[in-house]
Amino acid sequence: MASRRRHAITPLAMLHIKDLTFRYGGRVLFEQATVAVPRGHRVALVGRNGTGKSTLLRLIAGELAHDGGSIRLPAGLKVGLLAQEAPGGEASLLETVLAADHERTALLAEAETATDPHRIADIHTRLADIGSHTGPARAGQILSGLGFDAATQARPCSAFSGGWRMRVALAGILFAAPDLLLLDEPTNHLDLEATLWLENYLRNYPHTVILVSHDRGLLNSLPTTTIHLDQGRLTAYAGGYDQFERTRRANLERLATLQTRQLAQRRRMEAFVERFRYKATKARQAQSRLKALERMEPIVSVIEEQTPVFDFPSPNPLPPPLMTLEEVSVGYAEGRPVLRRLNLRLDGDDRIALLGANGNGKSTLVKLLAGRLAPMSGSLRKPGKLKVGYFAQHQLEELAPELTTLAQGRRAMPTLTDEKIRAQLARFGLNQERMDTRTADLSGGEKARLLLALATREAPHVLLLDEPSNHLDVDSREALIQALNAYEGAVILISHDPHLISLTADRLWLVREGACQPFEGDLDDYRRLLLEIARDEARGESGSGRSAGGGDAAGRRRDQRRAAAEQRAVLAPLRKTIRDLESRMARLNAQRQALENQMADPDFYRQPASEVTRTQITLADLGKQIDAAEEAWFAAHETLEATTRDGDGDGAAEESGG
Repeated sequence: MASRRRHAITPLAMLHIKDLTFRYGGRVLFEQATVAVPRGHRVALVGRNGTGKSTLLRLIAGELAHDGGSIRLPAGLKVGLLAQEAPGGEASLLETVLAADHERTALLAEAETATDPHRIADIHTRLADIGSHTGPARAGQILSGLGFDAATQARPCSAFSGGWRMRVALAGILFAAPDLLLLDEPTNHLDLEATLWLENYLRNYPHTVILVSHDRGLLNSLPTTTIHLDQGRLTAYAGGYDQFERTRRANLERLATLQTRQLAQRRRMEAFVERFRYKATKARQAQSRLKALERMEPIVSVIEEQTPVFDFPSPNPLPPPLMTLEEVSVGYAEGRPVLRRLNLRLDGDDRIALLGANGNGKSTLVKLLAGRLAPMSGSLRKPGKLKVGYFAQHQLEELAPELTTLAQGRRAMPTLTDEKIRAQLARFGLNQERMDTRTADLSGGEKARLLLALATREAPHVLLLDEPSNHLDVDSREALIQALNAYEGAVILISHDPHLISLTADRLWLVREGACQPFEGDLDDYRRLLLEIARDEARGESGSGRSAGGGDAAGRRRDQRRAAAEQRAVLAPLRKTIRDLESRMARLNAQRQALENQMADPDFYRQPASEVTRTQITLADLGKQIDAAEEAWFAAHETLEATTRDGDGDGAAEESGG
């Protein structure tokens, strides 16, 4: 059995995999797989669920031994694989992260006991080389970026849930800064804020990174190289995921064209042989073609596995608003609300993503809207016929593991026939085989599909989704995006996937410090806000004990941010009006284009004159509606610009007066 070896290889190559073969449970995961990873590259490892991406990382890290071929790494290379087990114990978070750098920990321990002067000098030289004295500050910055403030960093690991402790494991491997960093789904336990921080951190990571992730935004923004694992082989592509898809699609199309040409050539040669093989004058040419046919290697068709689709049922329309919250407070313990004075409105065409770090109350707000929590004060009004679909990750644990998928459907939909239950499950890619499978034997993605099927069984008017994509692969996430965009109800979404948010949400609500307010801007604006806040906090920490002027400057920045937030809240209804008008103009223009295409067809005028006239009247009416919408859009924009100018002027005067 072959084993992993470290060799002196070319300085430009960090990792070289050659003819790798590995079998697991009687199944061949890798067969003659070969690829090279250059030093300093950021690599995305992609492929369908179950193809062996996580296994390959473990093979590279030396946790598994392969059956054939070789995995070569430079001698002395430090390899770090993100652990799948959450750290525990009574050590503080900061101590746990510091201990993750085993070399630093060992050197510090040896420095306490070493007596040989030469060895002591070597120890302190090495500690200086690896920046040991800055260790606590670096570890604290990483923990802060992943959502732990200074006070929290001093608490023991045992005081946190598994998801938060997995963040500590991630912080530990980032602090250790290995030469080859292997990350397997690092964003699974992160919120959006920590995901954005991690993306920025990895973009500036000075060593080689191999990343397995289903986050398409991460797969596009980070990699310099994408390695595709398919049918046991590894193929490298330049750039991120979108570029990989384009290149691979072009290759598949070229392969299909070559196969078509080869089949045509084979048919011509076979016809020639069949016609002339027994004629003396043509026998030699026929035999030559017969040998050529034998040597011709067939171009094998590439069978692309189809990604199951999502299909959300359309609700019966209800007049707006669907929900209205006035001065609502909500929480879990009497007298201790998590969110206060909520004044929100939800309409049937709203697509809203909730922003805010974990622990600020996003899930609490969703539970309130789902009816799982009652308001402590204030009023929440909604129509009596309103139907709400609710999806949350914790519901995975509520599924009965011994029941089949179909039995789960029967339990949730007792009044429906098996035929209708099967039809609802099939909307989410659960085929006959999956319907007869025990829930315990479903993959995480299949369980998520089942929960979505159950949550939408009554064609809800409002869909509340709390991290719906955690267990879905890249292609399934794209299918979810398409389904959400085709869905005709309102959506409120919590997700750490920026790609999912940017392609499905029209509005952003920021849940922070016990409140929920509309956030005017997009995810790029939010990313800039987070970076600005982080810089201010870093200045505040580094500037403690300095002159009062520094504190005044920080206070002015906070006041300016607060004033900007207040102005965004004032402008939110106006901006929504503009977005609604833009959506209306897009729909009307699409309808007009469709009618114009019909009328451009000569066959259109062969129908009765009354139908032609009716279409012409409809087209003229659409033109009037578009003109009216454009006028309203221009008026709203002028009002917005005037209000913004007034706000800027007031802010400038106020600042100069201060």
